[in-house]
Amino acid sequence: MPRHKGFLAAAALTALAVLAAASLFVGKYPLTLSGILSGEEMQVRVFWTLRFSRTLLGVVGGFCLGVTGFVFQTVFRNPLASPDIIGVASGASAGAAFGILFLSGAAAVTLSSFGGALGAVVLCLALARLDPSGKNSTIVLSGIAVHALAQTVLMALKLTADPEKQLASIEYWIMGSLNGVSLSSMGPALLIIPLSCLGLCLLHRQTLLLALEESEARMLGAAVGRLRLGILLLATLGVAATISLTGLISFVGLLAPHAARLLTRDNRTGTLLLSGLLGGCILTGADLLARSLGPTELPVSLFTSLLGAPFLLWLVFKGGREV
Repeated sequence: MPRHKGFLAAAALTALAVLAAASLFVGKYPLTLSGILSGEEMQVRVFWTLRFSRTLLGVVGGFCLGVTGFVFQTVFRNPLASPDIIGVASGASAGAAFGILFLSGAAAVTLSSFGGALGAVVLCLALARLDPSGKNSTIVLSGIAVHALAQTVLMALKLTADPEKQLASIEYWIMGSLNGVSLSSMGPALLIIPLSCLGLCLLHRQTLLLALEESEARMLGAAVGRLRLGILLLATLGVAATISLTGLISFVGLLAPHAARLLTRDNRTGTLLLSGLLGGCILTGADLLARSLGPTELPVSLFTSLLGAPFLLWLVFKGGREV
């Protein structure tokens, strides 16, 4: 890794470590290092049952969203691509709503959300395979159709929900929050997310091949259809596992890769890793603000959207000037 990229990675890693340390101690119930080390019962309980799991999810989940955002943008050759381009987020929302209405317990809702995300993506890719050309545009159109279907299912589930309890729970989940997670509820996601990120890092060269024109990629020996399917499914596993725990978190997968590319000016492995580190910084920092600025906890997406919406407008105007 070139020297300037090593410096950027070290700076991002340091920022993430500082934010993670702050996340462990900042909140409505104040924690102190001396209180935890001395074994004070309430401080130790809050640390392990609330703060540690929440911080871990912010770091690991943000890293995953940054890495997968980089992959989606590269594979689809679209700077505005996101996981919902193939229906991940909308499928997760419908799955979570189903879990809230018909199942019991946070773990069941998480599993239902995960299943909804994977189901939406499998349906999207199955529809795309009906077109033998296997073009990116076909996958995008299939994703739009699946997104519309999932939104219809979500709307129907909302209509059957109890307005005072279930509907509020569905809306709160959709807004996104790291509140209420625990090591036990994270369960298999803690295994799926790192494995997904590791696999995407190892397949980085193959991902870059998919950024070429399909004819060029085939001339270089890439089995474009199978390669794209495998990489998208691997990225989907990570995203689905993350948002099944956090709810919908806007813009992290858009902001982090763009910021990394602006800093490194390329698409190499160091940029992929930097995307993950910046994603962890964004999600952990947004969660810190969400639980610190108001009398009650605010949705994390409120802060990621405040950062992401101006950045999205900047991308649009920048693209317009370059045309």
